Amino acid sequence: MLALSAGIIFFGCAFLGKLPKGVTINGIDVGGKTQAEALSLVRGDIVNCLKEKSLTVHGKQKDYVFTYPEISYKDNLQKLIKTVKKGTQYTAEVSYHLNGVSEITASICSDESLPVIEPYAIFNTEGEPFNYFEGSDGTRADRVKLLYDIRASLEGDFCDVYVSVKTVPRTVSQEAVKYNTRLLSTFTTRFDGANTARAHNIFLAAKSINGTVLQNGESFSFNGTVGARTADRGFKTAKIIENGEFVEGIGGGVCQVSTTLFNAAMLAGCDITEFHQHSLAVSYVPPSFDAMVSGSYFDLKFENRTGYTLYIRAVTGANSITFNFYGRGDGAQYGYSSVVTGSISPAEETTKDPLLVKDGKCGIISEGYLTINRNGVSTTKLFRRDKYAPVKRVTLEATQTEEEETSGTCAIIPQVPQL
Repeated sequence: MLALSAGIIFFGCAFLGKLPKGVTINGIDVGGKTQAEALSLVRGDIVNCLKEKSLTVHGKQKDYVFTYPEISYKDNLQKLIKTVKKGTQYTAEVSYHLNGVSEITASICSDESLPVIEPYAIFNTEGEPFNYFEGSDGTRADRVKLLYDIRASLEGDFCDVYVSVKTVPRTVSQEAVKYNTRLLSTFTTRFDGANTARAHNIFLAAKSINGTVLQNGESFSFNGTVGARTADRGFKTAKIIENGEFVEGIGGGVCQVSTTLFNAAMLAGCDITEFHQHSLAVSYVPPSFDAMVSGSYFDLKFENRTGYTLYIRAVTGANSITFNFYGRGDGAQYGYSSVVTGSISPAEETTKDPLLVKDGKCGIISEGYLTINRNGVSTTKLFRRDKYAPVKRVTLEATQTEEEETSGTCAIIPQVPQL
């Protein structure tokens, strides 16, 4: 009995790991094969069949094709082989999957999704202030559906998959863009175009400001934007006010630019944070509405407190400068008025030299008022008070009778409100 048992054990060990005769898996005869050999044969056949397959995903932008080894599989062969019986035919369970399907579908959907391009405007420094564009609706690929369709295709006959996209509409209208870039204020002053040096300085300073975009809450500095007025930077010699006199100086005419800008900014609803009056009254704006700049110490500054972006355009003609402010504004309309409240008589001197004779000019005491109309309610408030010095009058020595005929007093001349 012991000998017989030993023989049986020896016989069993000889065939240990061999599959029974007559066993087929997926139509492949694996009888008498080891489990490893059977696995290799059947899986080799699965891979060969898989290499002949492909999955195509059709998108709006392009097509995406996937093959082995991007497409892989899982099977139950390990479990199946352990249970096979002699003379039996088996079919392995095989499932297919796309490796990294989560990342792949995210990438496809990113490629196939187009961003919404909202209507927009491009600000110009010449010609039309703005060019308007309609934009376009966007698209969003449905990743959840794409995942489902890919898995369904791989579970079936590898049919083509189509990316499903949905339209994402624009949220802003072109009319709204135009409203946000409407003309808020305009202010013009005039100058003598024949004075070429002064006209050149005005053009040069205005050019530095033209095209400025001021975001809500952002501050503007005239000196910071225009820079130093020096000959090296192209500025020329023209009349400036210095020590109560009109004299020749580099950058003459730049104060007309700052004054024009000051008024346009005020009428657009900006918060004027720094301004300075001239020592003498100027002719191109009413009293109390000038804004002198000088060196780096006297600046014009204002802040955009409208709640929206402001666009600043400078237009310089042969004898005029205009500043236009565009934006949505704060909903109010602004106006101003100048009131002369007094005058200051000029000092008088006599001279024997006809070359030193000059007309005097009365000094001015004035007030500036700002009118704000919001929702049909109008309010007027005192904006500033100013005192402009007189210009000394120099005459030739004359007889007492002549002096009585030529002397006089300064009259207070009412100013017409400028709106």
